Amino acid sequence: MKQILTPILMSAAIGLHAQEEMPTVWETKLEHRFDYTGTGTEERGYSFSADDKEMTVFDNKTGATKWTGRYKDLTPKLSKVDELIPFWESDAVFLFDRKMGKDQIAVLELATGKMLWNTDKYQNLSDENVVYIPEKDGFAISLKERLVFVKAKTGEELWSTDKFKGVAGQYVTTPDGKLVMVNFVPGNLAALFTGFKNQIVKIDLANGNILWENTYIGRAERKVISKEFLYDLNVEGDKVFLRMNGMQVYDLNTGANIYTAAFDYTPDKIVGAPAGAKKFGVYHAVADPVIVGDDLYVLDMSSKKSQYVKKYDRNSGKLLWTSPEIKEARAIPNMYVVGDRILLQIGGNVECQAYIYRRERQSDGSYTIVEEWRIWRPNVKPNGVQAFNTADGSLAWDSERFRKGITNAVVVGDQFVVCSGKELYSMDVKTGAEKFVVPVAKGGVGNADQIMTYKDLVVVVGDKGVSTFNMSTGEAVASGKYKKADLEDVEGDRMILKTAKADIACFDLDNCTYKEFKARTGAVTSMSTDGNFVYVYDKKNVTKVATR
Repeated sequence: MKQILTPILMSAAIGLHAQEEMPTVWETKLEHRFDYTGTGTEERGYSFSADDKEMTVFDNKTGATKWTGRYKDLTPKLSKVDELIPFWESDAVFLFDRKMGKDQIAVLELATGKMLWNTDKYQNLSDENVVYIPEKDGFAISLKERLVFVKAKTGEELWSTDKFKGVAGQYVTTPDGKLVMVNFVPGNLAALFTGFKNQIVKIDLANGNILWENTYIGRAERKVISKEFLYDLNVEGDKVFLRMNGMQVYDLNTGANIYTAAFDYTPDKIVGAPAGAKKFGVYHAVADPVIVGDDLYVLDMSSKKSQYVKKYDRNSGKLLWTSPEIKEARAIPNMYVVGDRILLQIGGNVECQAYIYRRERQSDGSYTIVEEWRIWRPNVKPNGVQAFNTADGSLAWDSERFRKGITNAVVVGDQFVVCSGKELYSMDVKTGAEKFVVPVAKGGVGNADQIMTYKDLVVVVGDKGVSTFNMSTGEAVASGKYKKADLEDVEGDRMILKTAKADIACFDLDNCTYKEFKARTGAVTSMSTDGNFVYVYDKKNVTKVATR
């Protein structure tokens, strides 16, 4: 959006935003409460809600029940479940009844509720050590002593191998129909896998044969709540590229290491775990490598006292230069290459995720269980912004401006925009000079919690709403004032903010108008993948509301 609002129009726009509600598409009251929810894509067409004794699958378009049932009627050996794991790609859901070392597992077809298979052969499984592999329509199940592969629809065990330890992680299909994948050990399962070592393997899923194996540097992991992998695998020609704390490259045919431009890094103690956290992780504390043509730029964070930028030839792995020290940076969340400059954001927002489980004593002496799945973005110091020359790695400039604070930095076209929380700075990429400084208060939504890009705009997520700025001119473009809320989701031109009491507001990023929905405290909300709807799960009620 190119239009710039005058101050009078800005004030009028802010005043008009707060009254419109998100239209309700449908509301359904289920026959039971929920402990588990899952929202399928609009294309898939159905979602579910379940508790420890029964489950309902409902139609996304109408809210009508597709099927509902008690586990004791759906399965031969389960009357309750202690855990439920959906695998959307396979149209299956795993149900677990934990029984003192003799877990009962039943697998249902999600769309119909039909039982596919059940077993007590596999113990201590969780959502971490079962992986669906659609290329072979099967599940790779990681046990203490072996990796087992079973048919998704029948549970028939096709093969097992003791040559792969740990959990099957992200994988990539090779041109000859095999898989290259890495193993990993989730933090809460570390004691399960004795003799673990980092492995990257090429495996034939038809029979479980390991065609080659090698080791990798670092720690492969997934986020504890949202489950995204924190690394990436891809095959180009006869090379396998593993992006994990830098880059590691292997020969696709033999597994030989071609080169390594990687380091060990664990963000220990830069953010403390909240009380009662059973699972906890700190993410995006180190920027991903940047590839420009045949050039590979990597942050080396192997030392806690000094860090470096390193430039490599991407094809051969030859080290071309190492920058001067970046002293005592505990986190470097963003690195950009613009023209002949490498731009670093030192400190600022990182991402944390935690599963929190605690018992709270009530006034009558009883206890209640509180569960929380929390995602937040704490700020890590020290802060700063530096730029290096792409030609030789020498320091181009260092800004003193952000020593006291920074949320994050983004690139908009050829503009480098840095937010201190109170101001937006447009920095000259060549020199670090400030082209202009804009108080975020001009957007009318308080101080900034973070910034991001949308089209050619900078979006400010503030203490009390959302605003946008045109960074060619520094002028505020649009604003939507709301109450204190955290960023919940972004999809295309739609952004969801959610309050501590579970009220949600959906902003249109083209003009910062918004619609809201007032939910009960503790409600679970899930945005559709196309950004057009939000599903609200509240006690026994499921409500689908439109964002447009």
